[in-house]
Amino acid sequence: MSNQPAPGFSPEWLAFLVCPITRTSLEYDAKAQELISAAAGLAYPIKLGVPVLLIEKARKL
Repeated sequence: MSNQPAPGFSPEWLAFLVCPITRTSLEYDAKAQELISAAAGLAYPIKLGVPVLLIEKARKL
């Protein structure tokens, strides 16, 4: 996973963001512009620098 931030996205947010299903920490994938929940097997998109932590918008890994 890369740690280059998306425009408007701050990697420091990862200290506060958790997966809405498992409540576990997320990993940042700058190339794919996603937040990864390994525990849930899901990738949440980042749109225009804003994490979209909606289960229905997540992609299965």
